[in-house]
Amino acid sequence: MTASTTVDLIDYDEVISQFDPVLGMEVHVELGTVSKMFCGCPTDFGAEPNTQTCPVCLGMPGALPVVNAAAVESAVRIGLALNCTITPWGRFARKNYFYPDQPKNFQTSQYDEPIATDGYLDVVLDDGEVIRVQIERAHMEEDTGKSMHVGGATGRIHGASHSLLDYNRAGVPLVEIVTRTISGTGARAPEVARAYVTALRDLLEALGVSDVRMDQGSLRCDANVSLMAKDATELGTRTETKNVNSLRSVERAVHYEMRRQAAVLLSGAEVVQETRHFQESDFSTSPGRRKETAEDYRYFPEPDLTPVAPDPEWVEQLRATLPELPWQRRARIQAEWGVSDKEMRDLRNAGALDLVAATVDAGASPEQARSWWVAYLSQEANSRAVELAALPITPVQLARVIVLVAEGALNNKLARQVVDGVLLGEGEPDEVLAARGLAVVSDDSALQTAVDEALAANPGVAEKIRGGKLAAAGAIVGAVMKATRGQADAGRVKELVIASCT
Repeated sequence: MTASTTVDLIDYDEVISQFDPVLGMEVHVELGTVSKMFCGCPTDFGAEPNTQTCPVCLGMPGALPVVNAAAVESAVRIGLALNCTITPWGRFARKNYFYPDQPKNFQTSQYDEPIATDGYLDVVLDDGEVIRVQIERAHMEEDTGKSMHVGGATGRIHGASHSLLDYNRAGVPLVEIVTRTISGTGARAPEVARAYVTALRDLLEALGVSDVRMDQGSLRCDANVSLMAKDATELGTRTETKNVNSLRSVERAVHYEMRRQAAVLLSGAEVVQETRHFQESDFSTSPGRRKETAEDYRYFPEPDLTPVAPDPEWVEQLRATLPELPWQRRARIQAEWGVSDKEMRDLRNAGALDLVAATVDAGASPEQARSWWVAYLSQEANSRAVELAALPITPVQLARVIVLVAEGALNNKLARQVVDGVLLGEGEPDEVLAARGLAVVSDDSALQTAVDEALAANPGVAEKIRGGKLAAAGAIVGAVMKATRGQADAGRVKELVIASCT
């Protein structure tokens, strides 16, 4: 049995009892620049194939590249936010390998002189434990084109009848962020992998350097996994699961590779150093290609580009432009809202923190905004099988509903109906309220009529209230609420009921 063909898996608890997992994460982030890394071609996502190309990004003879200054600035800001040292002198290199979607047959990247080195990112796990992930380097490079394999069942080259190449993405600016080995996490290794990519995504989004759309390939993760026997002193052979495109899939890919590699090792075979592909259908990985070493790429300095030498004064100016970073923002929000560590983690895990914050900024109270997003709207998102942020209601719209409740124009029951109307596309909250006739009835004359009718229909209850059993008023309030389709002001109704019986 070989590592590239086995499908046996070991129980996860047994993996942890016999092996120590070691991770290494490589994250590629497409920068949100207007033009490509070394030419002036646009970088618009979804354009017609091969309409955003030129002799430079197609690698035509005699075409000379020029470094995108905005990409360098973004790379420096990323390095600073990751607590890295910004190199005073860095060169681009040619990374030589043949791929059909690599038009030059080499990738212009950085090798021994990256833009940023020796940083770290503190990662918070679901229970609040903090893991410091050491960053080895962040370097600039260009993206490849895109191959589309047609005719197969999986979208991969195996079984396809033919392939199409789109070079629009070739040359788009990338920053690759590489961690040092992450060890000592034990059974939590898959969770650490997910939490790291989550924290990095949040950081990059806050910096505004990328849209970090994993579904569109703007953020892609390669997860390196190896296992060490408990008594071993050397690292095991690693595999690299390429281009995992969701946070949950990162966790699943690491989990699967740990179980698969353990099965290989316990069978007496050796893990093959190779790339692997994650299968979204069953959360497994499959073999790709044997993994090259740095020597296989035959790196050498790029002769057509001058070195990058960021001026220290300019670097410090960029440091001053860094926004409030995600962990700083969370600490501030937690203090302002007076929520516990657990409540803050729940908000983050539900994907609700930014939505709640935006709702508060639009005029709602933190308590009400949290209640709506974490309870009612989370249930709605689950029923629709979508992310919370994908629901067709904005924080501004929800804040308006909350304000209407605070003003007495709606009660909580009616507010849910207004929210439902917004979710169904019936318009803005005030439009839904008016169209559905949901405003709270607070006119005393109308309420008194409804109270008198309810008391007349329930003489026994009315007699109890007159006898001093004020708790019985709840039955009359309920009858009035039913008669008014829940639109009466329940507090005012109770006051009228008691006043009518005393």
